Order: sequence, then C-alpha cells, then structure tokens
Amino acid sequence: MTFLLETAPADRHAPREDVQGLVVGTLLVALSVQFLQASQLITGQIAGLSLLTAYWGGWSFGAVFFVLNLPFYAVAIYRMGWRFTLKTFAAVGALTLWTSLLPQVMQLSDLHPGAAAVLAGVTAGTGLLVLFRHGATLGGVGIVAVWLQDTRGIKAGWVQLGFDACVFTLAIFLFAPATVGWSLLGAIVTNVVIATNHRRDRYIAT
Repeated sequence: MTFLLETAPADRHAPREDVQGLVVGTLLVALSVQFLQASQLITGQIAGLSLLTAYWGGWSFGAVFFVLNLPFYAVAIYRMGWRFTLKTFAAVGALTLWTSLLPQVMQLSDLHPGAAAVLAGVTAGTGLLVLFRHGATLGGVGIVAVWLQDTRGIKAGWVQLGFDACVFTLAIFLFAPATVGWSLLGAIVTNVVIATNHRRDRYIAT
C-alpha cells in the first residue's frame, strides 16, 4: 500500500491545504483498514504485514504499523529529504490515531468479503492519491524500493511485488485460500485506482 513521489514540483500546496490533505487521506486509508478487518482480509506492503502481525499477536494495527515503519525513515531522509519525511511521519501517525479511534465509533458486521475487498481497495487507493498529491506517503517498502532502483538498478515495482508475494505467502498459513483470494482482489483494486489516477503530468501541485 506504498507509492512515492520522486521529486516535488515547484508548485506547492499551502500548509493548511497539506493539513487537510493529510487528514482526509489518512482517514480514508483508516476506513479501508476497517473494511479489511471486518472480514479478516489483508493487503500488501507494510500495511499488509502489519495486519498479519496484528491478527497473529492480537495487537493494535495502528501500533504495529507505526513501529514497522520506523526503520524506513532513515532511508526517507536520505533519499527524499526532510519535508517529505516529516509529512510521511505525520501521515503514519495520523493513520495510527484513526485506526485506534474508528473502532470505538463504528462497527462493521455482515460484510461480504468481496464487498470488503472492493470497498477497502477503493478507499485505500483514493486516500493514497490524496497523500501523494500533498507530498506524503505511508512510508514502508516503497521508500527502499525507489532507493534500490536508483542505486542498484533494481526495478522498484519488482521490489514491491516481491515483498507483497512474501506477505500473501505468509497469509496462506494464517487464512483460508478464499480469504487470501479476496485480499488479493482488494490489493488489485487499490493499485488499479492509483495506476489510473496518479499521473504527474495531469496534477503537478504538491
């Protein structure tokens, strides 16, 4: 669930607009987590590994997600700079907060896993798009993937795909095949939303 902006264009959002973007983007992604957890589904990237760890250990998704992201900030500072890193840190912190608060004010039940997968994919994809357009991401493997592409010539997409393959392989040992299949559908929807709408030549503000 992680994608990066290589360099920020000159035309930037105002600080108040960035705050709005970070709030809306992380709230949408937190809502997608509620859809996934309601049907015990997972997703890819660090978010997927966090969900697996949370299910396995009975811990809070938000807390696990925050901790697993910490090692990637060093790469973010080196590769993307402080502005990007601080926004990403704020986004991860906000997502941690929302995923802790939402279960206290809303409960999802009788949700078909197919519906959960599609709804999670749409809300996660839309939330990530909002974050990208305000110069932030949700950290994780994508940062390392871009760094490896720039320094070792390894395609970022292959790095992320390899990590996702590991996440879904682990999921096979924890969940029924149907659950893994629905989870994969959700991940596909997320990536289709982003691939269709994330075009730097169409939207240049950050």
